[in-house]
Amino acid sequence: MSDREVLPIPLPQRPALLIVVSGPSGVGKDAALRRMSEMKYQFHFLVTNTTRPKRANEVDGVDYHFITKEQFTEMEQRGEFLERAVVYGFDYGNSRSQVRAALARGQDVIMRIDVQGAATIKKIVPDAVFVFLLPPSMEALEARLRRRRTEPEEYLQIRLHAARLEMNEAEKFDYLIVNEDDALDETAQSIRAIIEVEKLRAMPRRVVV
Repeated sequence: MSDREVLPIPLPQRPALLIVVSGPSGVGKDAALRRMSEMKYQFHFLVTNTTRPKRANEVDGVDYHFITKEQFTEMEQRGEFLERAVVYGFDYGNSRSQVRAALARGQDVIMRIDVQGAATIKKIVPDAVFVFLLPPSMEALEARLRRRRTEPEEYLQIRLHAARLEMNEAEKFDYLIVNEDDALDETAQSIRAIIEVEKLRAMPRRVVV
């Protein structure tokens, strides 16, 4: 046996990924990513800016950056948003600089946005990984929206109608996950597994933002 020191062959460094998690309102996007954060998954969770009022269970800077319409307009004029959308009358926008900085550090970035925003990202960053969360059924989705008790019946019906249309876009995504009731751990683990699979691709995606 040779006494020459044998050094391990280093594995190729995989580029950081941008993971887009989308789905209809009420499907559990926020809850799934919050659970991933609680489980200490080492990703950069992008916090969206919005002009929507803060709900009772939400934390500014954690769930969203809650800003005024004037602040949002100023950020938009400075070109700070990777994408922006109007959802149910409120503005939503995600910071381009935050995504670039995290990717430059080698961190995978997870952003959760509505279906409209995901379509915009797919045009801008086609090499992102797109994950669509599905409810177990439309009845389950309606029950989740009703449990929120955050809006009158007419607005809830608008959300349900929009959700049915958004579900038709699911086939355009790379991965589909059914977010079952009381199964956030399983949903969080499924998203993590998708990221691990993508990191092992023979031809890894190279995200340019």
